[in-house]
This record gives sequence, C-alpha cells and structure tokens, in this order.
Amino acid sequence: MSTESSPLLNYRLFSVTGELPEGEGPGAQGEESVCSVATPPEQRPRLNTFFGVVVPTVLSMFSIVVFMRIGFVIGHAGFLQALLMLAVAYIIITLTILSVCAISTNGAVQGGGAYFMISRTLGPEFGGSIGLMFYLANVCACGVYILGLVEAILDVFGKISGAPGPAGLHALPQGYWFSLLYATGLLLLCLLVCLVGAEIYSKASFLIFLVVTIVLLTILVSFFAVGPQHFSIAHQDGGNVTYSGSFTGFNESTLRGNLYEQYSRDYTTNTMMSFATVFAILFNGCTGIMAGSNMSGELRDPSVSIPKGTIIAVGYTFFIYLLLFFMVSFTCDRVLLLQDNGFFRRINVWPPFVTIGIYSTSLSASMSSLIGASRILHALAKDQLFGVLTAPAKITSKSGNPWVAVLYTWALVQVTEQPLIRVRVTCVSVCVRVSDPPPSPRPTFRFFSWHTCVLGLVSCFVMMFLINAVYTSASIVLMLLLLVFIHYRAPTSSWGYISQALIFHQVRKYLLLLDVRKEHVKFWRPQILLMVANPRASCQLIKFINDLKKGGLYVLGHVEIGDLDTVPSDPIQPQYNFWLSLVDRLNVKAFVDLTLSQSVRQGAQHLLRITGLGGMKPNTLVLGFYDSCTPEDYFLQDPAFRDGLENDHFGVDNSALQAHFPPVRDREGSKALGPSEYVSLVSDALKMGKNVCLGRYFHLLEKGALFGKGQGQGQGVAIDVWPLNLLRPDSASYVDVCSLFLLQMACILNMVPSWRASRLRIFLCVESGDDGWVRKEAKLRELLGKLRIKAAIKIVAWDAVAALHWHNQPRAATPGHADGEAERTLADAPAAASATHLGRVSEEYLDAVNQLVRSQALHTAVSFLYLPRPPADTAQYERYLEQLDRVTRDLGPSLLIHGLTPVTCTEL
Repeated sequence: MSTESSPLLNYRLFSVTGELPEGEGPGAQGEESVCSVATPPEQRPRLNTFFGVVVPTVLSMFSIVVFMRIGFVIGHAGFLQALLMLAVAYIIITLTILSVCAISTNGAVQGGGAYFMISRTLGPEFGGSIGLMFYLANVCACGVYILGLVEAILDVFGKISGAPGPAGLHALPQGYWFSLLYATGLLLLCLLVCLVGAEIYSKASFLIFLVVTIVLLTILVSFFAVGPQHFSIAHQDGGNVTYSGSFTGFNESTLRGNLYEQYSRDYTTNTMMSFATVFAILFNGCTGIMAGSNMSGELRDPSVSIPKGTIIAVGYTFFIYLLLFFMVSFTCDRVLLLQDNGFFRRINVWPPFVTIGIYSTSLSASMSSLIGASRILHALAKDQLFGVLTAPAKITSKSGNPWVAVLYTWALVQVTEQPLIRVRVTCVSVCVRVSDPPPSPRPTFRFFSWHTCVLGLVSCFVMMFLINAVYTSASIVLMLLLLVFIHYRAPTSSWGYISQALIFHQVRKYLLLLDVRKEHVKFWRPQILLMVANPRASCQLIKFINDLKKGGLYVLGHVEIGDLDTVPSDPIQPQYNFWLSLVDRLNVKAFVDLTLSQSVRQGAQHLLRITGLGGMKPNTLVLGFYDSCTPEDYFLQDPAFRDGLENDHFGVDNSALQAHFPPVRDREGSKALGPSEYVSLVSDALKMGKNVCLGRYFHLLEKGALFGKGQGQGQGVAIDVWPLNLLRPDSASYVDVCSLFLLQMACILNMVPSWRASRLRIFLCVESGDDGWVRKEAKLRELLGKLRIKAAIKIVAWDAVAALHWHNQPRAATPGHADGEAERTLADAPAAASATHLGRVSEEYLDAVNQLVRSQALHTAVSFLYLPRPPADTAQYERYLEQLDRVTRDLGPSLLIHGLTPVTCTEL
C-alpha cells in the first residue's frame, strides 16, 4: 500500500507478488535485470562528496562571517571568550552532525535533504513541521546573505560624502529602495544559476571555493608580509568621528590587550553588544552544516557523502576560524577590531582580494540557501503534506531540476527582503536551523549515542533561548501548530511514525507495571471481548458496548472457520485492514483480534485465552443473542458505509468494505454454529472465570432519536435493571454477586455522558402476601446508598406470575425470606439442580414473565436482565436457550448478564 519507491523493490531483493516475471531469474538478463525501475540517464545524480557536500557546506559555514565578523567577535568578546564561543558553537554543531550522520546512514536517502531524513525518522507530523521550518529558515537565510552582500558592496562602492579613495569608486546611490533594487538584481542572478540545475551550481560553487581559498591564503600571508601600520577610521554617526587603529604585527602586548572582553556599542547599529548577541552573530555564520545534506537528491551516494563530506567541512572550517582568531588577536589592536569590521582589506597585501572573497562567499551562501530551500519544498510537495498549496512544486524539468520549487522560493525570498532590510538580522533562522533528530536503529555511522543526541538538544535549546527567547518561543509555537495541522490534515504516510515508536515504548513499560496481583475491586472496570460474526448486523451492538466499556479494554473478536493446513497462507492477516477501517467508520475505541479455527467454539476459547496482554485481558465476554430473527444490514442504513466516499488513509473505500464482509443471512440461511454450541460458548466462558453478556434487539436501539438535541430529548429515557433471576426466583437474591454486577454495569452506562440524561430504574418483585417487602425495599435502598448508585426503585407485584412458577413445583424460599447465608448457598448451588429445574419451568410462566417485563418497559432504552448459568447437562442446552428466548421476546434492546466478578465496594 506504500506509494513510496523502495530500494528493495528496485533491486529485486523481494517482489510484491512473490514471483519473478516469466523468463526472469538469476542471471536471466545479466546485470540489466538488477534494477527493475531504471532512472533516466539525465536524472541520475552526478555529484560526489567533494563537489556535492564539502564545497557548499564550507562556503555556507564561512559566508560573510569569516571576512566581516572575526574582528567584531574578538574586539567585543576578547580572545578568551571568542575561543569559548567558537568551542561552544562547534560542540553544538558536532553533536548535531553526529545525529545527521546516523540518520543519513540508516537507509537510502532521497531528495529533500534534512527534511527527508527527519520526516522518514520522526514521521510526517514532526518531519513536515520541522521541514517547513527548515524551508523558511533557508528562505530567511538567503535574504540575509543577499542583504549582507548588498551592504558589503555599498560599503566599498556606495556614495559617502568625504569618503577616502577615488571619487568614481563610491558611485552607487544608497537608500532603502536602492538597496532593494540591488538585492533584487543579485537574487535574480542566483535564480538563473539555480534554474539551470545543480550541476552548474556545483561548478559555480567550486570556482567560488577556489577564490575563497586563495583569499584566505592571502590573508594568512599578509599577517607575515605586511609591516605594522596605523589607520584613521571615520564614521558618520551624527558627526565625523575619527578613530586611530593599528596593525602591530605579532606582538605580545597586542595579545594581552585583546585577551578579555570589552563589550561596547556596535558602530553599524548603535546597539550595545553582549555575550549573547556576539555569540548569535558567530553561531549564525557557522550553522550552514545542512548545505550539503540539502543536496541529497543530487548526490551519487548520499549515505556516504553526507557524513563524510559534512565532517570534513566542519573540521576544515573550525581549523580556519581557530587559526584566524589566533592571528588577529596577536596582530590587531582593539580599536581596529571594534571600529572596522572590514579591517582585512586594510592589512591585505592586495585589498581587492578581500572584497572579492566577501562577495564570493555571500553569493555562494545565497545560492546554497536558495537551491537547498527549493529541494526541501520539492520534497514537501511530493509528500503532499500541504495539499494544493505546494502541489505545483512537484514539477521538474527533464533533467530532474525542480524549477517550479526554485521559482516559489525565489519569490518568497524576494518578499522577505523588504522586512529584512528593516530589521537587518533575524534569530529565527538560527533557532529553526538547529535540529537534533533521534538516531534510527541500524546506522552504519557508529560515533553517536542517545547521550550525544540529548546533549545536543539541550545545548541547542539553551543557546536558542540565550540568543533570543522571544523568537525561539515563536519558532517552537509555530512548529507545534504545524505539527497539529499536519497530524489532522495530511494523508497517512508509509514512512513510519516516531509517535508510534514512543507510544509502544511507553505502553510496554506501563503494561509491565500493571500487575494483575495488585488488582482491587475499587478499581475494577469492564474489559470486554465482543464476538462478531458479521459486522453488517452487529454495528449497533458494537457501538453500544463502546459506551459500556468505561475506559476499559474493548476488543472485537471474530472467528474465521478454516484450517491453516489446507490453505497456502494465513487468510486472517489481510482482513485486519478492513476490520480496522470498520472501527474507524463506527468511531469506536476498540482493538481487533481475529483467529482461524475449525469451529467457532474453539476459536472463541482461543480468543478468551490469548487476547490482551498482561493486566489488560478481557474479563467479560459479550455475544449477540441466538435467535431466528432475520438480521438487518446496517451498512445499507448508515451513510458512512453507503455513500461512495474516498479511500481512507489505508486504501479501504466503502465498496471494498462492502465487498469484504458477506451479506447478512436470510431467513433460510444457515448459521455458523448451532444452539448447543452457542450455549457451550457461554458455559466455556463461565468456566474460564469470565463474565458473560448476551445482547438482543440492539438493532432497534436508535440512540440519536432517544438523545437528540430537541426539547426534552433524553429526559424520559430509562435504563431498567431486573436483578432477580427470573428463571429461578427461588434461588437468587438481589444482593448476590451476579445481581450486583448487573447494577454496576447499568450504573456504568448511566455515567457515560451521552447516557447521563437517562434514569436508572431497579425493579423489586414482591408478592402481596409478603409482609417484608417494605424491609426489602429499605434494604435495597440502603445498599444503593452505600454503593453511591442513584436509582429509582420500582415495586412490581407479580403474584400471578409467581403462582405460575410455584404451580409445577413445591414452594421453596421466596425472594428475601432466607437469610443472607442461605441466599448465597442457593445462588451457588450446583448446575445439576438448575438442569432439573429447567424442566419444571412452564411456558406459561415464561410468557407471563415476558409480559410483566414488557408492561414495565415504558420509555425504556435498554433492559438489564439476570442471565442464569447454563445447565450442566448439555442435553438441556437447547431448552435453556428456548427459555431465554421466551423471556426476552420483543423486549427491545436487552442485555442478559451473568457476573462472576465482585465489582462493588462500600469502603473508601
């Protein structure tokens, strides 16, 4: 059902049908048969580790910082704090890189870079939200780099009155709209390169890499080749202010003067600097570690190139930054560092070299962000996480270049340039570019652990909040909103969900803590196994039991008749998808458990024994009643099954669901089990210590009509409880375990919000000659008070019914005449006595009981009745079932219950 291409399919490690096409086999077609889905030659990735990962990552991590902000960092923070900032930044980067390497070596990596890796590791919710944040971060970063390049150009060529140098050099007019115009032109140049494709981008990046390397070499040579110099530095900040800075060459006193921090106002923004602001600027320039990962779709072997190339790039840039920190601290005084961010031009053997380096790195970082963002957007569009909004971004050229995604990204960067020109800097891109995805099970990269992941995550969060708590909080809130949106709106993916893995871990842990030896009656709740033959005729019962479960375990069980020895494969596993789709459409909170057996009885025994896990195993079996009624097809009544809706998230539409479940049987149709086997199911469950419920006429339950939104709806609806064993009124009590179980189940139903408007009624059957009925009522009311059950007690005179019962047998103890011990003894009498008793119960008595219950069923929604234990003599099973049928005939929705479990407690 997955729509995602799999390398295992491509390389024929297995096939969908389990068979190779005719004529194919090992060596049938040579090496050409190895790949079943050939990639067009023009779309095959061409970039290796150096060109695809090392070059773009190095250029992104250098950007303009290496030329314009090293002096700024040392001037404000001092040499020691600058080293601390560099160490902290690269520790965070390294911890993040370890996780990236682990993810990228855990399977085949396709286009989309960081988004693809995170989404396939964490699932669509986390992956989609973080992916969109990565995309927006790259968009913002591209705008920042473009504007940084504009500033660098205007710093050299912009018109400044009284500026030193040739007059023709400072020819470019300055201002808001001119800056926007220059930024638009530079962004258009980046667009043209990215539209051509990744190959031309890699060639351009390599040329820029060579230029930057040469410029860095000239800077390093200049520290030794240039002698001490003094410079006059002028700023136009409300008046012409001149500063005197010096390049001293390697001098110990210069190093001592640069050791410690000296935070002051930045001359470009007039903002007071601090550790956090300086670190933010340094860290923002060092976080281009995803530039190579974003090119994953263009790499020949992403799983090898991404970890190797990224680690090489990080090590190289760290060495260069560290070397420049040492050189600058030894040779440049504090004034020069604080008052001239572009001081490298002043001390270079040929100043234009540095200018060329600044322009090259800024342009490269801009192109890297633009092409990286377009690849992320293309991957998001292919995964359909944001619907029609990103659908056009799936379009590619013949060579595989996502040109529409490039245009989307270019337009968005163009829009962001206007506010970015005003704010000049953003911390959001720093916040959302740092991610710590958890490692997957079997990465080939081994130098990581969950400790490094947690440490990297904590470090990132600390630094994010230290840099700017407001932007960090806004980024987290935005990501959570996106996560919720994708969770509810995006189609189900085939990548796996990290939430499922986390839930599994927690469920397993808490199931081990759920000790059955610590069970207590105060915390009892029904855990129900509902046996379903055909859900077409059982949907109303399924939904009713969902109300009755009280937050407990609810399992739909089904027995498929068959023998595994006679079939080539298990016929049960393919059915789960249809049953789970049924659960979704009915909107019930239930599990599904199916089994294959040679008989329904044997299959039910299997399910009763093995369903559930640990302390979550069924304690109550629910069966539909066995009668001769022709079932109704619920699928033909409910629009959720009748209308031709689209497929659900797992590919099951209504037509497939209708076709899977067989039509309901007609009056002449045969049943899967006979009456004796049905009663045997009840007997087996009671022998296994399970409570048993039999549901009848629930196809008549119209809950919507009973509890609609109309005036007074639900106020007159009643839940009736008959706690007396109507088949053996001489052997039961209102306070035995089964009767109390009846009361508890009815009370649970009344506690459900949708049933709370109904009234709970308990019927007390008395004879006119019994003078103790007042005492019985008081005793029952006292019991209800102790059990905190709010119910109305209805006194029912049943002299005529009782007379029919005693007509065919000697009068024994009438209800309530025996003391408590006698009642319990009778209630637990051997089933053999029950079998003898069955033969003495007349049909007239059963019809009278039925008429009595029906006469009291005014406005009754559901009736709860006492279910007697089946007789020990199996020959009496059909007679037992006939008696239950007569007692409950035409009663409306009824639940016959036999409870074995003590479920009530009067103690605190």
